Amino acid sequence: MATANSNPTTPVRKGEDLDWPVLERHLKSVLPHLEGEAEISQFSGGKSNLTYRLKYANDDLVVRRPPFGAKAKSAHSMIREYRIMTELKPAYASLPETLYYSDDESIIGSEFYVMRKVDGLLIGNQIPAEWNFTEEDTRRFCTGFWEKLIELHQVDPVAAGLGDFGKPEGYAERQVLGWNRRFERVITPDVDHFTDVREWLVASLPVESKRHSVLHGDFRIDNVILDRQNPSNILAVLDWEICALGDPLMDLGNSLAYWIQEDDPVEIRQLLVQPSNAPGMLTRSEILDLYQERTGIDTSDFTFYLVYGYWRLAVILQQIYFRFYHGQTQDVRFSTFGKAAQRLGQHCQELISASQPGT
Repeated sequence: MATANSNPTTPVRKGEDLDWPVLERHLKSVLPHLEGEAEISQFSGGKSNLTYRLKYANDDLVVRRPPFGAKAKSAHSMIREYRIMTELKPAYASLPETLYYSDDESIIGSEFYVMRKVDGLLIGNQIPAEWNFTEEDTRRFCTGFWEKLIELHQVDPVAAGLGDFGKPEGYAERQVLGWNRRFERVITPDVDHFTDVREWLVASLPVESKRHSVLHGDFRIDNVILDRQNPSNILAVLDWEICALGDPLMDLGNSLAYWIQEDDPVEIRQLLVQPSNAPGMLTRSEILDLYQERTGIDTSDFTFYLVYGYWRLAVILQQIYFRFYHGQTQDVRFSTFGKAAQRLGQHCQELISASQPGT
């Protein structure tokens, strides 16, 4: 039976402890209101950056840093996450409150930032049974979720002080070429090369759009914190580590690639990470209609963006599988990721074929 949780923590994993006395002394010097000694734990979710909870007598903090051995760039840049959440919050309220950032690596061995923990609920791949949702309730919840992404895409990055956050021009081309290169580096003998998919994406790049939005990059139900009293109210959107500026339809394509529905092929349905297949949830087609209605952006020809989203997900899984295939990790969960990447690549081929004239 599915239940909601409060973003659970566990004891700090072996090898991921920080110098807690040094960190606590530093935090109390920059956040002098803190009282008592912190109860320290680690958030169990997330597959990249490390996130810790420091619960004080009078405050509840979250400390976030890159994984050990990672350099501060791209997905592991703490200043990017800190800046986007800090500067975006006045225009987009559904964000945690940021408190402090430091690039002084002498404190815990890397840059890090601190935010205030949001008290709310996280859910996984099922609607919690205790909510007693009807299909109408689920549809209302789903609509509110997608309206939160639409709200983000309607924020003016320049007015929010983020005009220099990235280079939105050429974003789609950089993404396609970048994911193609990453795939080339992690091909294994048991997964096809999918040269046709990669070449199609390059050849089908959309005309450069003047629409520039803040892109979350990983917008999913399991990345939002919900109001305990009203789960349809999103209190905070988490995981801004791959945010950027660019064409909002690229962000929508990423999110729809994770949006599994009941009529998807069985291998695709096995990738479910959020309750997108629950009775009452919008279909991808209905989401595209909602997006067009709310934004005025034409979503009638969405094949490129959807293929891109599925291909990006295929490459992400193949990157992880490559590490397993070559014995760089023993985590048996990753043993099936090659088959998943293969099926996603084939799904891209099917979508491309279906979009061709005469098919």
